Amino acid sequence: MTLDPHEDIHLREHTQAREELLKGHFLHVVRETVRLPDGGSATREYVLHPGAVAIVALLDDGRLVLERQYRHPTAKVMIEIPAGKLDAGEEPLACAQRELLEETGYVAREWAFAFTMYPTVAYSDEAIHIWFARGLEHRGAQLDEGEFLDVIAATPEEFLQWCRDGRVQDSKTLASAIWVQNVTAGAWKLDWQPLPSQA
Repeated sequence: MTLDPHEDIHLREHTQAREELLKGHFLHVVRETVRLPDGGSATREYVLHPGAVAIVALLDDGRLVLERQYRHPTAKVMIEIPAGKLDAGEEPLACAQRELLEETGYVAREWAFAFTMYPTVAYSDEAIHIWFARGLEHRGAQLDEGEFLDVIAATPEEFLQWCRDGRVQDSKTLASAIWVQNVTAGAWKLDWQPLPSQA
């Protein structure tokens, strides 16, 4: 089956009006009135999000750099790959480099883009850009004020087992597991790009 975006016209909705419901420090919630493909109308409430990056960071011995961080909405400590939101006008790779250093203390000599995911397509426009990083050098973490996390490492086998047994519940981290499995098996290739060392 060939997927052609031009053939999706019979599925598309068209925005007629927008109402702002909430504008917070981080999240922006809107309600839109849309025209449906059959000419009817409906409302859609969703969260506008600036976008984010996440990083599959590989140590020289093959282990992955992971984080354990408390996430208040879930009331749980989650195991996650390093991640963070894009600043206004920031390119995803620059954001990935910044977040990896700030949260884990590592800089990387090589980077490869893997994929973009939409973790909650029913109620947010958030896109997360997933990068792989290798050739890591530890420089020391630079956590934001009020940010608390543990940096841990796991072999690919340990990481995949944690995904299987439910210890990993974060969506971006679970989605990245597919790539970790296929990249480490040699089934999927990454286009690694060397980058100048960060100061």
